[in-house]
Amino acid sequence: MSESAPFSAPRVAAILLAGGQGTRAGFDRPKQLERLGGKPVLRWSLDAFAAHPAIFAGVLVANDDVMAAIGALPEGWISAVPGAERQQSVAHALAALADWEEEALILVHDAARPGVSADVIDRLLAALQDSDAATPTLPVPDTLVEQAAGNVGDAVDRAALARVQTPQGFRLGTLRRAHAAAAGEAATDDAQLVRRLGIAVAAVAGDARLHKLTYADDMAILSGLLGTAMMMRTAVGMGYDVHRLVAGNPLWIGGIEIAHSHGLEGHSDADVALHAITDAILGALADGDIGDHFPPSDPQWRGAASHRFLAFAADRVAARGGRIDHVDLTIIAEAPRIGPHRPAIRARIAEILAIPLDRVSVKATTTERLGFTGRREGIAAQAIATLSLPEN
Repeated sequence: MSESAPFSAPRVAAILLAGGQGTRAGFDRPKQLERLGGKPVLRWSLDAFAAHPAIFAGVLVANDDVMAAIGALPEGWISAVPGAERQQSVAHALAALADWEEEALILVHDAARPGVSADVIDRLLAALQDSDAATPTLPVPDTLVEQAAGNVGDAVDRAALARVQTPQGFRLGTLRRAHAAAAGEAATDDAQLVRRLGIAVAAVAGDARLHKLTYADDMAILSGLLGTAMMMRTAVGMGYDVHRLVAGNPLWIGGIEIAHSHGLEGHSDADVALHAITDAILGALADGDIGDHFPPSDPQWRGAASHRFLAFAADRVAARGGRIDHVDLTIIAEAPRIGPHRPAIRARIAEILAIPLDRVSVKATTTERLGFTGRREGIAAQAIATLSLPEN
């Protein structure tokens, strides 16, 4: 979850619609799961919203298959089931935000438009300071004509026309009233529903990168639009951590508590596994180490849960416009046995990092009773993180 807006400002949430099947695209899976630039189409929008500092939370509207494929959601995000039609999907997301105040700001976005940018989000939020609704638009560059029976008819004046994109922004109360008044009437977007209430919808400048994925050929267009703007490089970082075992302490490894006679000693909860991964990610970012950001001399981190450190590192990647491609962790311990806990550790790391499970590797080994780990005096962990980061 990104940092929330100031207390006096309305909270901001995103609704990301990913419930359609996209049969016109002709892919062998839902189009929102098709790979674009090394990650699913859906993930482009999800990462963009999660990285924006004004967005407090979000609702991903998707079926179980999509949820399983996309992996863990960013912190602060929840899911909702899709409806048979777009309006029903938005209604389900609104129901998930039932406890949110009327003045909250909501951005509704179609996952089939992966090129959402911070600039478009900023323009929408600025427009909502004075309006109840706003949408990005682009001018129509082509000549438009009427067509009947395969023949070209009269030209249509395009001066008063515009192409409408998403995300679209609304005051939550306004969006709720618009959906309640629609009573099942069809509309291709939420701005139309709001206009039916007689409420003006402000237009802000759109972005060509918000091109919609409808047909298979659109993938080539999107690859060009987004690939040119986001040339990526691979960055690799390594992390290593050690903590002493002491009697009576709880034992936290990989974000889960393991029953054992001894626990690890440290300023925080001393989770060597999460500390090693945090340092590996920070190393790949060339962004110092865990001690630089969470110094042991600072009392606010005494006893802190280490998942906070790892989530911080993941947020630093998102803020750079990057992604975590893979994490490889090795835990070095004579006791307790790590093997039975590996699935839970792996799942917890994927959840904290908001990445698919298949991007997380967890291994365990001993030192054959040699050294401090062999004497059961402590536990060590080492990790390697592989990131993709935008070129400067």
